[in-house]
Amino acid sequence: MKKFLALTLALVMTFALAACGENAASGSAASGSSASGSNPVLKVGVFEPASGDNGAGGKQEVLGIQYANQVTPTVDIKGQTYDIQLEIVDNQSTTDKAITAAQSLVNAGVSVVLGSYGSGVCIAAAPTFQQAQIPAIGCSCTNPAVTEQNPYYFRVCFLDPFQGSVMANFVSEQFSAKKAYVLTMLGEDYGTGLGTYFTKAFEGLGGEVKSENFPEGTSDFSAYIQNAVAYGADVIFAPSATTYASLIIGQAAKSGVTIPVCAGDTWESSVILDAQKGTGLPVYCSTFFDENDDSGLASTFVKGFKEFLNADPQNLTNNGGNDIVAAVSALGYDSYMTAVEAIKLAQSTSGADIQAALFKVDFDAVTGHITMNPDTGDANKTEAYIKQATDGAFTFIKRQSVQG
Repeated sequence: MKKFLALTLALVMTFALAACGENAASGSAASGSSASGSNPVLKVGVFEPASGDNGAGGKQEVLGIQYANQVTPTVDIKGQTYDIQLEIVDNQSTTDKAITAAQSLVNAGVSVVLGSYGSGVCIAAAPTFQQAQIPAIGCSCTNPAVTEQNPYYFRVCFLDPFQGSVMANFVSEQFSAKKAYVLTMLGEDYGTGLGTYFTKAFEGLGGEVKSENFPEGTSDFSAYIQNAVAYGADVIFAPSATTYASLIIGQAAKSGVTIPVCAGDTWESSVILDAQKGTGLPVYCSTFFDENDDSGLASTFVKGFKEFLNADPQNLTNNGGNDIVAAVSALGYDSYMTAVEAIKLAQSTSGADIQAALFKVDFDAVTGHITMNPDTGDANKTEAYIKQATDGAFTFIKRQSVQG
């Protein structure tokens, strides 16, 4: 009986010690060790929409980040190699869910955050990241309010005042447009802001503008389209999420509209190509990158990214079912590389240290050389690409600088 009790006690102690060992290992992993235990882990948060109005673009942006992580999976800090681990959350394209998603990244212990596609969610989440002293690097969020009064939000794309001016100059020069109809979603930060900047620039060029807003959830745009025609518009400028854009394009084409329909960077999407295909409707957008750019870094990125897409059916699905290289994917890649550059400069995993280093980054990226404005944290960008959706593909039209 004593031997049985002794054996039972020994087994209990063995399991207890094993359990303690497992808990210790879990604690170590949670505090920053890799699963294999070979290298410590540095966590990079990915704050992007995988669902909602901007889900399609968000997935393409994430693909660029994931490819960058595959290209550069580690970073050296003070002689120690760290594995970079992506913590990906879905902000669901809504400002209320964005705050919850941001807090989950803070709780996960990330050192820096990348994203998002869509300015509204960035504006909503910005105070959460700032309070936690975790820097965020926007990829394609172009509304100036994203970085205003927030030293912890940066970005690698150009801004809407520039983009609005670019498109106003483009339609004025390309189509000799004198009257523009501007259509945006009520209360949506990105579209409303870009529509305002376009209007200001277009009127500054001597043009006239009629502006209207549609409520969230609108599916029938026929009345708005007829209003544009009745106004005698030479061009329709309708910056909006791709879910609405596809409806606007399809219904405009069905109603026999032949005037150009234009927007900003969100329209550089496979969703837009699918909506325009076979319609003959002239559709244009401004964007950040052209996959036919034959400069060294850009061409190398395009080749590798296409291989990355085609190596995994899920990647192709997330990219819209093809291997077209979206500008937001290039920006996602550049945001990741910007974070890596800052971490190298900081030689630290501390968010505050990385934030200070971000103002000092200075390197050649896929979408152009990146340095940060010391007052705003915005990348110093001076050029945009104008593209036309043409039966399933984007055709490069021209490069537009700040000077026009």
